[in-house]
Amino acid sequence: MRNLTMLMDYYELTMSNGYFQKGYKDRIAVFDMFYRNNPDNGGFVVSAGLEQLIEYVQNLEFNDDDIEYLRKKGEFSEEFLDYLKNFKFTGSIDAVPEGTIVYPNTPLVTVTAPVIEAQLLETMLLLTINFQSLIATKASRICRAAGDTGAIVMEFGARRAHGADAATLGARAAYIGGAAATATVLADEMFGVPAIGTMAHSWVQFFDNEYEAFKAYAEVYPDNCVLLIDTYDILKSGLVNAIKVAKEVLEPMGKRLKGVRIDSGDLAYFSKKIRKQLDANDMQDCNVVVSNSVDEYLIRSLNKQGARINSYGVGERMITSKSDPVFGGVYKLVAVKDGKDGEYVPKIKISENVEKITNPGKKRLWRIFSRETGYGLADLITLNDEEVKGDEPFAYVDPKKPWKKMKFENVDVKELQVPIFKDGELVYKKPELKEIKAYVADQLKDKVWEEEQRYENPHIHYVDLSKKLYETKVKMLEENNQQ
Repeated sequence: MRNLTMLMDYYELTMSNGYFQKGYKDRIAVFDMFYRNNPDNGGFVVSAGLEQLIEYVQNLEFNDDDIEYLRKKGEFSEEFLDYLKNFKFTGSIDAVPEGTIVYPNTPLVTVTAPVIEAQLLETMLLLTINFQSLIATKASRICRAAGDTGAIVMEFGARRAHGADAATLGARAAYIGGAAATATVLADEMFGVPAIGTMAHSWVQFFDNEYEAFKAYAEVYPDNCVLLIDTYDILKSGLVNAIKVAKEVLEPMGKRLKGVRIDSGDLAYFSKKIRKQLDANDMQDCNVVVSNSVDEYLIRSLNKQGARINSYGVGERMITSKSDPVFGGVYKLVAVKDGKDGEYVPKIKISENVEKITNPGKKRLWRIFSRETGYGLADLITLNDEEVKGDEPFAYVDPKKPWKKMKFENVDVKELQVPIFKDGELVYKKPELKEIKAYVADQLKDKVWEEEQRYENPHIHYVDLSKKLYETKVKMLEENNQQ
């Protein structure tokens, strides 16, 4: 296990040393991690990365090399360095389970801990949740587009990923978002994402001719033979030789050609031509696989053109979320525990940009479901001491229409955050990756409105505030304005 403790912004350490020097090391603080905008102007985000955050917290310790490095910086007291030598996370973390469909401005992760402990988590928490949520969301968009015609998606992005961790963790996130498999072997070994692959153009080029290359491969892998047919000429050479090998090599063995793949050219045109020839040769079970700069927009276009594609290999546009490559999750202080009476004192960040004004206080996140349809009606953020019961009227405020008097009643209610760490101990049972993937699919099937799943102008999911939280926020804004 790599020691990633020092993977943090330097100001986490300068602030922590400052808290220590001023005697605040035991003061409890509450931080929320949330984001403000859905990638690609979509309707939601698929949350991911919680497992890696858990591993980071469990292995958080400063070794002798770390301490010596900090000592040489000359900015940290010896007392603070001694504190770091024996550092262990003792706080609590609540979070939405991995794979939960989430929306802007809702707390995905809440850290309640001594302020230094909470502060030191910031960088890695954002890194893990931001990146994997971005890729899982992009994968969901691509897989939903492909699924309109029953096609599957395979993740092929390692060679275009922004580093080794992005390749493996990106494959993990893509699987959560709906991808069926990956080309990255390490992602299979580490996380159990099924690794697949057949051949590259170099295999075909290595042999004296294309037929011999296909024949050799079929002889070695008769049970899972997929042939790459665009090294020379797709229709005049590649497809002809693939069919020939299917008939002369595989079928006499009692085997079938599983698929042909193209990585170039007009994918709609060639897929239809290929499908026609395969069917004419009684090869209806042979799949047409395509790759080459594929994303949800191209897939939707191919669907409209009547392309005959069974599966997509998607690389750079998924592993980098090329169309919208930055997930803007933030980590903000929202409350500090009063040392005298133990109450959580709300804190707020105010900005000239209205969307950057935070929701103060230690809070809870609820999802409100229609009893009639089972679909999510809205998310509701309340203060920590509030309880929402579906059978009882609960007043809430739409922050965009605060003059309206509204209440939830006769609805089903679910609290979304669950305990992950309590007093420094892991209390959460991490689900299997396949369970997370299935959880995403189940929500999209019968909990998230189709209107929210549109690619253009999706329905905006309501995120409401309890009346008490809204009034607390307004009061703090008014008090600040009077200073």
